Amino acid sequence: MARRPLPSILSTGSAQIARSRELARTAADSATDVLHPLITITRGLRRLASAGRRRWAETPKDKRGPLLFLVASLILVVVLVPYGPLLAGITLMAAAAWQGRDRTPPDPDGPDESQIQRLQVLYEALVPYFSTADDPAPLYAHGGDWETVFPTLEFDDSGRVALLVIRYPAFFPDGEAAPRARIEQLLAAKSGRGREYLFVWDEEGNELTLSVLSPLPTDFAAQRFVTAPGETILGFTDPSWVQRTLPLAHGEDRRDVPPVVWRTGIRSTEPHLLAVGQPGSGTSTLLRSIALQALQHGGDVLVIEGGGTGEYACLTGREGVLGVEVGLAGALAALEWAVHETERRLIAANHARQAGDPPPHDTKHPLWILLDRPTAFTHLADTDGRKDPQSLLQVPLRHGRAVGVTVVVAEQFDALDSLSDAVRQHTRARVALGPASKQQLEAVLGAPPHTTPVDDTPPGRGYARLGSGPVHRLQVPATPDPYDDATSDAHRQAVLDLLPPRSTPADTETSAPVPVEVVFSKPADTHAEATKEAEGADAVGAEQVSSAGG
Repeated sequence: MARRPLPSILSTGSAQIARSRELARTAADSATDVLHPLITITRGLRRLASAGRRRWAETPKDKRGPLLFLVASLILVVVLVPYGPLLAGITLMAAAAWQGRDRTPPDPDGPDESQIQRLQVLYEALVPYFSTADDPAPLYAHGGDWETVFPTLEFDDSGRVALLVIRYPAFFPDGEAAPRARIEQLLAAKSGRGREYLFVWDEEGNELTLSVLSPLPTDFAAQRFVTAPGETILGFTDPSWVQRTLPLAHGEDRRDVPPVVWRTGIRSTEPHLLAVGQPGSGTSTLLRSIALQALQHGGDVLVIEGGGTGEYACLTGREGVLGVEVGLAGALAALEWAVHETERRLIAANHARQAGDPPPHDTKHPLWILLDRPTAFTHLADTDGRKDPQSLLQVPLRHGRAVGVTVVVAEQFDALDSLSDAVRQHTRARVALGPASKQQLEAVLGAPPHTTPVDDTPPGRGYARLGSGPVHRLQVPATPDPYDDATSDAHRQAVLDLLPPRSTPADTETSAPVPVEVVFSKPADTHAEATKEAEGADAVGAEQVSSAGG
């Protein structure tokens, strides 16, 4: 006997369940509208019955007999009078409908006195920016009417502005960044500090929409994300800014959250990433999250930590982790190996293309180089007379995309000037975390955010921009150091569950990754020749990427 398939509601995902709930909610609302008179009369009858019971309980026992006689006499009169029962039923229904009416006080049609005062103050503050002396019919004037320029407005429970549409005159230079920034700063200050505002300029209609954004959720822990190879989740953003959602476990429930997806690989236009933030803003958390996702897809990870705080000790000796370096000598050795490995991959891929063969599999295996505060090694290198480790990033940054090498750099705002030109030029994916001014955010992201940054931000909260795309609000998933005593048990266990098993004991881990010996058909005699062939291979790869993109 053939087995019947499961019902579709059990075999599909949460999308169909959400649609079913929406249909049920719509049907319930429709039934409520149709049965509203019956519901009102039933509620009124219940209230009348309750009032009768209370009156009977309050009546003294010596007066209950005459009261019953009076009620019986009234019923007898109603029965004997022509059309008495019909009139009595109509009267009872009318009384029940009156008693069952909705007694909730209606919402006020307009703002109250305190809200009107807020709007008037806001209107007066905009007068110097939206008025001129020679305007024959000014929209803004001292002592003017704010109702003509604020057509749409909403307030939150605290009485502050939650949504406001502002009309402004056509002569205002809304296409220039500086005048717009002054208006946005003024509105954010007058509407209430401590909140994040979104500004949408309608240059054709001369309208500015101010809306308050709800805080991004901060309680999502690190977990296995449903992503394809080459996709990395940087964090989560607003649902209206991206067209994709990701199912995430939130305790015992699952929720669909819009992610910020960073795509790497040969066809990526943003193959490398730079994350900047204040101390404690969550840049190390972002690097740990990226490392765990890279290991999940079978990539190799090389971690270089300049801070020396041991934030990545949990990765030491794990499968897929080539090394975790915290010293200058180890960092130099690891990066020199990364340079030679990138050149080896480029030469092998170039030879394969020249022979008409597909690139070897090891040239496409993902290699992730994660550097946390590399500028900390710059002073040490100058003191010891050694090479700056940042100078070794030129080859992986410039040629790494074609052979699966990805570089992620995390640095603090006060050390941005110490980053090398190669890091600033080739890291087109940018993340800025923690409190920062608009000028700092624009210097890192290349464009100002559409929202007003706030001073008090949770760890992992900031902005992200991939290449020339829009600036997204970002909340990095909680990925703390599991060896930190301040970490909660739930978050610690979530990170430990994602760590791969140990391949070698931590105390026997080598100071630098051991390069894989590969026999070439035509080996390079010198480092200069290898670099020359690497540049040629990168040019061939760039031509193939261009043709594939076309």
